Amino acid sequence: MSILEFPAPPAEPGRSAVGGESVAAAVDRYLDSIQTKTTRDSYAETLARLTALAGNEPAAVLTAEDYAAVMDRWDGAAAATWNRHLSALTSFTAWAGRQEILATNPARRLERRKPVRRGDRSIPRARLDKLFTDDRHGLRERVLWRMLYETAARAEELLSLDIEDLDLEFRRGRVRSKGGAIEYVHWATGTARLLPRLLRGRTCGPLFLADRRAPASGPRAPAAADICGETGRGRLSYPRAEYLFKTATAALDPHKNGWTLHQLRHSALQHLAADGRTAPELQAKSRHQHLASLGRYVQLGEQTSAQVTADADPAARRKPR
Repeated sequence: MSILEFPAPPAEPGRSAVGGESVAAAVDRYLDSIQTKTTRDSYAETLARLTALAGNEPAAVLTAEDYAAVMDRWDGAAAATWNRHLSALTSFTAWAGRQEILATNPARRLERRKPVRRGDRSIPRARLDKLFTDDRHGLRERVLWRMLYETAARAEELLSLDIEDLDLEFRRGRVRSKGGAIEYVHWATGTARLLPRLLRGRTCGPLFLADRRAPASGPRAPAAADICGETGRGRLSYPRAEYLFKTATAALDPHKNGWTLHQLRHSALQHLAADGRTAPELQAKSRHQHLASLGRYVQLGEQTSAQVTADADPAARRKPR
């Protein structure tokens, strides 16, 4: 006599076939719990990697090997990049522990890396001028790069801007800062001249748009707020914007590695310091909560050293008095 097995009942939504909440469902719940959009977007990049590797598995059985596989993606990256992605994993782990999803800590074998002390990270003004005025680069990129430099804002803040956040008359934009506060950043004439060309009559939606239309469904479909209602294109992502900047600046960089978007913020503040702006003025521009955080910016670098040396050179041609 043959025996027929009854089919297993379908798994409940958000639960793996093995039992317990799946990694994908737990990640979604965790991201929904983050109120600050810039933090949520930053952590989503890391946790998307975790979901791709173990999304259908029960979150309760995540292992140190799973986390190591996630971090392998950034093994060759700078220490700051490694630490940023590790922070996303450890924050998710702490949340999952409070939710009684995880009984162990899969991040226990991973350690933060000590950033290598670097010299002058500012970009020389002459090279920035050449970059900003090079029409071979797309309008979107030139607006973003110039706005980053003129506002000294964080890249995540500007990429999260919606058109409704812009105050074109007073040349300012409303951003949500690193700590979640609503603040304003201010740009100068260069950005003000380019913005209307970038907007092209659009009155709402993300300011900086991706090149392609956003998927309407599936795991890669963005939130409705991150899609332009007129074009159907999604918001430009940080990894894509960073890649385009590094590629565009490789020829200008003496080391041929290209520069990072954060170096535009660093350069803006260091150039202001070289022009004699005081620490409180730099704090107002950068919106750092503590003056001590400005230490890295007010340390004038190689360009200032070269100028001081040239000015003090006794063999240099003196200007007639």
